[in-house]
Amino acid sequence: MDWARDHRMHHKYSETDADPHNATRGFFFSHIGWLLVRKHPDLKEKGKGLDMSDLLADPVLRFQKKYYLLLMPLACFVMPTMIPVYFWGETWTNAFFVAAMFRYAFILNVTWLVNSAAHKWGDKPYDKSIKPSENMSVAMFALGEGFHNYHHTFPWDYKTAELGNTKLNFTTAFINFFAKIGWAYDLKTVSDDIVKNRVKRTGDGSHHLWGWGDKDHSKEEIAAAIRINPKDD
Repeated sequence: MDWARDHRMHHKYSETDADPHNATRGFFFSHIGWLLVRKHPDLKEKGKGLDMSDLLADPVLRFQKKYYLLLMPLACFVMPTMIPVYFWGETWTNAFFVAAMFRYAFILNVTWLVNSAAHKWGDKPYDKSIKPSENMSVAMFALGEGFHNYHHTFPWDYKTAELGNTKLNFTTAFINFFAKIGWAYDLKTVSDDIVKNRVKRTGDGSHHLWGWGDKDHSKEEIAAAIRINPKDD
C-alpha cells in the first residue's frame, strides 16, 4: 500500500519536487538516494490530498498492511533461507546469503533501475518531452517494466507497454493469466488509433511502426530529412 501511494504520487507529480524519486534530481537520487533523505515538503503537502480510498477498502491489502512487519521478514528472508536447506540440502550459509540476501538486493536494484535508468536512457517514441524512456535492458531484467515512455504517456494501460507481448513483458502475461481465470478484471488499454495519433504528435520518431520508414511515411518528408552518415538504401 505504501508503494502504491508513492507510485501514484510519482505519476501525478512526475519530475517535480512532489515526485518521491524525482529524476530531475539525478541518477543516484532517483535510484536509491530518495530513500536516504527526508521527503520533500511538497511531497508531504500534496500527498495529503492523494485518494487512497480504493486500496483502503480492500480487506486483503488492509491485512497485508496491518501484519507487514511479520509477513515481510517471513516471506523475504525466512522462507527463502529454509526452503533450499530443507528441500534440496543447501547449506544455511549459502541459503541465507544467496537465496535470501543476494536475491533481495538484486531485485531491489532492478526495481530501482525503473526509476533511474529508465528515466535517463532510451528512446521516446510516444512523448519526447518527458524523461521516461523505452529501455530494453531494464525491461529484460524487470520482466517488462522498462517500456517507461509508454507507461508515463498512458499510465492507465494495464500492460505498461504498447504491444503487451510476453517476450519481454512477463508482467502482462501474468495479469492476462489471472484475467482468464477471472481474478483480474476491468483491465484498461489504449486503442491503436490513440497510440498512433500520440506517436505522430509528440514522439521522437523512433516508433517501430510510425517512425522512420513506415509505409505511411510520405516521400516528401523522407526527401526533406537530413540524414547523417546514412547507409545505402
